[in-house]
Amino acid sequence: MRAAPPGAARAGRALPSVAAALVLVLMLLVIVRLPWAGDLGMHAATVQRLRHSLLHPGDPLVDADTPSPYYSPWTLLLGCLARVTGLSVFNVLRVGALAGLGLLATGVWRYVRTLSGHRAAPALAFLSLVFLWGPLLFNWSGFLGLNSLALTVSYPSALALGLSFHFWAWLTRALRAGAGWGGWLGLGALWALILLCHQFTGVVACLGALATVIAARPGRPELPRLGAAAALGLVLLWAWPYYDFFALFSAGADLEAIHRSLYGHLAGRFGLVLLGVVALGARWWRDRRDPLVLFFLLGALMFAAGGLTGHYSWGRALPAALIPAQLAAALEAVSAGRRAVRAGWACALGAALLVGAWTQVGTLGYVAGRGALPGAVAAKYRAPWAGYHWVTPWVRYGDVVMARTMASRQIPAYGAYTVAPGYPDVFLRDAGAREAAERRYFAAGPGAGASVRRAVLREYGVRWVVGVRGDAEPWLRRVAVGPGGQVLYKVLR
Repeated sequence: MRAAPPGAARAGRALPSVAAALVLVLMLLVIVRLPWAGDLGMHAATVQRLRHSLLHPGDPLVDADTPSPYYSPWTLLLGCLARVTGLSVFNVLRVGALAGLGLLATGVWRYVRTLSGHRAAPALAFLSLVFLWGPLLFNWSGFLGLNSLALTVSYPSALALGLSFHFWAWLTRALRAGAGWGGWLGLGALWALILLCHQFTGVVACLGALATVIAARPGRPELPRLGAAAALGLVLLWAWPYYDFFALFSAGADLEAIHRSLYGHLAGRFGLVLLGVVALGARWWRDRRDPLVLFFLLGALMFAAGGLTGHYSWGRALPAALIPAQLAAALEAVSAGRRAVRAGWACALGAALLVGAWTQVGTLGYVAGRGALPGAVAAKYRAPWAGYHWVTPWVRYGDVVMARTMASRQIPAYGAYTVAPGYPDVFLRDAGAREAAERRYFAAGPGAGASVRRAVLREYGVRWVVGVRGDAEPWLRRVAVGPGGQVLYKVLR
């Protein structure tokens, strides 16, 4: 086969790095805009509570003195930053997003370097992680698709994923080259930190670590140190004062319903990852203990077990199957056998990445806005949430607001509480009663249901109601009108 000209070969090697750099620049611009969707309000509310009380923040969403798994070492650090600097919680979350993105990019680079010495491997791996998904857009925290990452980069899950890649890289090197007691204890502390910051990502980190250990077959000198690292991690998890980590194992029943959708539309959401599954087959043929193959098998087994047993929250372990497959697809393009085989892999991967990039091209709208996008791209753009900043001239920190579910997912970000939590709250014992009170209030309707409504407002000390024009009552005074015809009412005592 005739060799490619030197200039063309250099350009081909540089292309993945240039493309990965452009993706990172895009993400930096997204962080400036910080589009709001999903759980951003929860994380902003968590920082709000810690800013006002580092020792006894209470529930992030409702006025109750309960612990919360959202109070992690990372959110504690962000709360301290907000308290010391006076920055708004959204600017603090931007700082957190920068840290998470930096840890993710450097973590991928370090981990891939333990798998391949090829110069293009880290950049190609990063591109596979963000684009090798499917033709159907999918967004969920802890999943690394570009559009999903754009909406969740300020979440603890992004930071935990970045730390996980560093954890796997560090563990791989410790098992290969040996490490002292200090290094192994550091690994144990990092493992605990990941689990405390985002429990679902912590499960993915555990599966990746288990695959790494099985593949390395540690000898007798490493086993005591590995045990000491695990013991230190367990002690740190037990000692964390903001919530009982081990109590979360009995909280899965409250989370199953919202995670059931993870098991739908698998081909559309993740179909392009099948290329990586084929690559894993090639790696298994060469090495029966390949760490990526073992990682994939562990993740796939846990995901399948969740679907078969109805433990749908186990579906959050799916990145443990996706990540190794995506990495394997990238690595085969630079390390598979003969040059012709590598070229074939590169062409297949390039085509899959283009399909994945087109699926997620609407992410550009988070930087440029829908109006600046060509028609075909604008059709793929999903507008973020508008937020509830329009209530802040009246609603003060600590005020209780009666609102429907979608509003309850955003209003606490500005410092107020809602009657019912907008998200499942595993430590809030009266969450069911609060949700029932919210339904009772809005179902009662004005006029005949006035006594029911007023009783609910008195029970929870409500000062404001966010509703629509039809929710008006003589004892409610309209104060402001927001997007979509929403109305802020003041409760008259």
